[in-house]
Amino acid sequence: MTTEGLVPITRDYLARYYDKYPLPPIPDGVIALAARLRALSAELAAASPFSPEEEHLEQEASGVPAHKIDENMWKNREQMEEILFLLNKSRRPVALQQKSTLEDAEIVSTLDDCETKLKEMLKKLEQFQLKNADNVFNTVMTYMPQDFRGTLIRQQRERSERNKQAEVDAVVSSGGSIHDRYALLWKQQMDRRVQLAQLGSATGVYKTLVRYLVGVPQVLLDFIRQINDANGPMEVQRERYGPALYTLTKLVLAVRLYLHLSLARYGQKKIGKDDIAVLQQAVVIYTEEFGKFTTFIGEVFVNAPFFISAEDAGADSRKNDEYRETIIPAGKTHEVILSVEAVNSYIAWDFSLQQGALSTLLCAGLDDCSSVCVFRVTVGGFLHEGID
Repeated sequence: MTTEGLVPITRDYLARYYDKYPLPPIPDGVIALAARLRALSAELAAASPFSPEEEHLEQEASGVPAHKIDENMWKNREQMEEILFLLNKSRRPVALQQKSTLEDAEIVSTLDDCETKLKEMLKKLEQFQLKNADNVFNTVMTYMPQDFRGTLIRQQRERSERNKQAEVDAVVSSGGSIHDRYALLWKQQMDRRVQLAQLGSATGVYKTLVRYLVGVPQVLLDFIRQINDANGPMEVQRERYGPALYTLTKLVLAVRLYLHLSLARYGQKKIGKDDIAVLQQAVVIYTEEFGKFTTFIGEVFVNAPFFISAEDAGADSRKNDEYRETIIPAGKTHEVILSVEAVNSYIAWDFSLQQGALSTLLCAGLDDCSSVCVFRVTVGGFLHEGID
């Protein structure tokens, strides 16, 4: 395959690709269950007015879901964690913790079943997101020089992700809520998307990096540059698969709202058998359908035309000679002055010994080294914040 055979990744081009992957319709019962839970929530609110927190939950449940596919995936993940927080045994009403009556015990059994299903779905979603991130990064890495520079990019990504995790840990340790944590996670995700767009346009810290993406088809760079555009090529994906996901988002929001209200008012009004059955059915259908959607969209992503490796794109080589090589005799020093064009750029270098042991060089220094050292300096900045 050669890059001459590639065509621009336009909306029409992606529409033809998505025609090969029709999404099975979401069952009509999903919408009906969400409406039923909203009605039950309204009944609880009529008996006891909303608190400010509950008003916010109601507004979110009655609002319009986010437009982006990945933002909805993060929103569903957040809601699952919020529901699991409510279902935690230590946070349930005392009557349910003690299983005071047979009715309470039956409700506890149902809540335990809901908790199990949501935990399983949450884990599956987390794995799905990690796999997608790795797929994008590994695809980009196939275009990188397969030497110490490629290794540097991988190390920088790992370092960057550790820093991002440290930010999340700091929010948690300072008493931040689940919502606070996910607001940060989504901001970090958008930062990655912005940098991905910079890669496509060869701007910012990626201006130098693009030179090392040997053989990258221009059509791929053009697509990446438009990845965040409201009316760009990715809009076709949102139009095609978004409505089904939005329906599931509305359902999980309705589940959370009703569960929050019913547990908060359990001392005033216990959950009826019919009502707990509706909740259980909603969780069962939600986890089943969201699981199907995740599997489906994962297949669409992995086969998408914008996931093209260097080998598939026909890149001739991943080598690049944009470095200086200098032989430094024993007892001598060599100074290199470099200029970088962006903040947080990275300078890469490598060196090797023709004779002697590396440990001798590190301990005694060049002055005492009896071997000849080859010192390689890469000119240019590297920065990789995790392209996913």
